[in-house]
Amino acid sequence: MTARAPAPIRYRVEAASLQAHLYRITLTVDLPAAPQVLSLPAWIPGSYLVREFSKHLQHLSAHQNGKPLALRQIDKNHWEAPCVAGSPLVLTYEVYAFDASVRAAWLDTQRGFFNGTSLCLRVHGQERRPHAIEVVSPQANWQAATSLVAHKTNKQGFGTYLADDYDELVDSPFELGPFWSAEFKTAGVTHRFVVAGAPRSFDGARLIAETQKICEAAIRMWHGRKRPPFQRYVFMLHAVDDGYGGLEHRHSTALIAGRRDLPRLGDARQSEGYTTLLGLISHEYFHTWNVKRLRPAEFARYDYDHENYTQLLWFFEGFTSYYDDLLLRRCGLIDDATYLRLLNKTINQVMQAPGREVQSVAQSSFDAWVKYYRQDENTPNATISYYTKGALVALCLDLTLRAEGRTTLDAVMRALWVRCKAGPMTEADLAATLKELGGRAYTRELAAWVHGTRELPLKALLEGAGVQVHEDAAALQQSLGLRTSDSGGLLQIKTVLRGGAAEHAGFAAGDEWLGIEVGGEGWRIAKLEDLALYAGPQRKLTAIVARDRRLLRLALTLPVASSTWRLAMGQTVRVRAWLVGTD
Repeated sequence: MTARAPAPIRYRVEAASLQAHLYRITLTVDLPAAPQVLSLPAWIPGSYLVREFSKHLQHLSAHQNGKPLALRQIDKNHWEAPCVAGSPLVLTYEVYAFDASVRAAWLDTQRGFFNGTSLCLRVHGQERRPHAIEVVSPQANWQAATSLVAHKTNKQGFGTYLADDYDELVDSPFELGPFWSAEFKTAGVTHRFVVAGAPRSFDGARLIAETQKICEAAIRMWHGRKRPPFQRYVFMLHAVDDGYGGLEHRHSTALIAGRRDLPRLGDARQSEGYTTLLGLISHEYFHTWNVKRLRPAEFARYDYDHENYTQLLWFFEGFTSYYDDLLLRRCGLIDDATYLRLLNKTINQVMQAPGREVQSVAQSSFDAWVKYYRQDENTPNATISYYTKGALVALCLDLTLRAEGRTTLDAVMRALWVRCKAGPMTEADLAATLKELGGRAYTRELAAWVHGTRELPLKALLEGAGVQVHEDAAALQQSLGLRTSDSGGLLQIKTVLRGGAAEHAGFAAGDEWLGIEVGGEGWRIAKLEDLALYAGPQRKLTAIVARDRRLLRLALTLPVASSTWRLAMGQTVRVRAWLVGTD
């Protein structure tokens, strides 16, 4: 294939050693500055944590006119080359790649994967110029996949690709290896799906057919019958023994899922794990509009060296989380009951987190860099997820707008797309669009639901939409205010929830719950269900825990069981008008 003219900034990526997990990169800058500053990003957009990718860079050297240059390191991820202007600058270096997540880079004898933020030094002052990247095949049976435009490539996909600028380059990951691949076309967009690590039971035809339904539903929601603003898209899925996650990109997404969750040949059933995978595919694809194009004003230009703060992740991640499962229902991949079960799970996750009364969802967005991505035993008590509560804010807005009868959240999203020209937006843009389409100001709702910590009016809105809301007894650990794990006969305390019976008794994260004393008898417990077995009707007992090898006796009063929600279909016609997306 042929494309644009050769780029003035060119990367060559090859394997220095598959066994040592090392990529070798050669960077050529045709017209460097004098001197030329270079840097490696400290984070990757979409994953809001400074990850210090430069820690994996080694053996950096520079040459100009065949002579070595003495590079000066400025700080943790910046270097200066004392070159002269007008002659090409050539840098070589290696990057250690043994991070199996979607955020960084991987290389071994079975597979390769990388994001440009892990491998590609940024040439300061030339970020807006065209970039090219050549990827060399490490092994004869490997293939390469990326969403970048091919310039000169072979049948396996190895060769040179072009990017308009540095942002596009590092927003286009590569999958390397002997993967499965298939394509489909929807609304003029060519979609490719590659799967690495799939077992022989994998039903690729089913995955393609159902992914196409998701893409059609998303495009229809945003554009009706019009064409979307992109011509290509690549799904890259790494199937592993145990794992889950995804990261959105401008023309692609990188996904991780368990092999057991893939669809299987000859098995028409839809497992819970496969439903979750379809939701992940829907989520990341929806990001093609919501965060990659329509995006926070603070992300108009990424600062790759520092945190990029915004209070709007509740909108960009939360609203995307609202639509991911809703689109599965709209395209017929799940039924009403399954959708309500998934929504029910989100509601209970939020209601069972004491941090919802501490942190607003706008604060949660801003603090993602130090709280959401750095979770510990106190996270549920001090924070709320902008994914889950953001999804419920979207739900509340949608049901409110539908109840008032003037518009829907679908229409608001489309109007925002037009208002912001598919680019940077602010909360003021959302408020103005809601007022324009809804016929009134929604200032009070945004202040309470987004910037406040009071409970959302979920029950009233759901019942008004025709959904039945039942309250059932909660699980024992929720009633106690604990999150535990039990394995190998050990009951470990992971989290003590604020205000619960366990906190009042003096439990602490890390405790090993050994047993109880009740009615003059002592009992060993290995799992939480043993508590009801041995305590019987007795509400006051003594818990015996081990902490730092000391045995402690804690006075525990068993609480009256708390409640958890269960949603069910009520007035079917009213519910389905919402679930199928009737405006």
